[in-house]
Amino acid sequence: MKNRVREFRKSHGLTQEQLAEIIEVSRQTINAIEKQKFDPSLPTAFKMSKLFKTTIEELFLYQ
Repeated sequence: MKNRVREFRKSHGLTQEQLAEIIEVSRQTINAIEKQKFDPSLPTAFKMSKLFKTTIEELFLYQ
């Protein structure tokens, strides 16, 4: 699954550490998600989409 987490994170002026703190995961988790090495849990995906004011479908692209 592809995602646009890095793009949305940077457009909101957040570091990986800041995003991790807000959605209550580790910075390593954010890094792995951004590098397409890990798919987040559904609750984490919902937290990200709510924070970025977008849909899960816009953030995570199923291919």
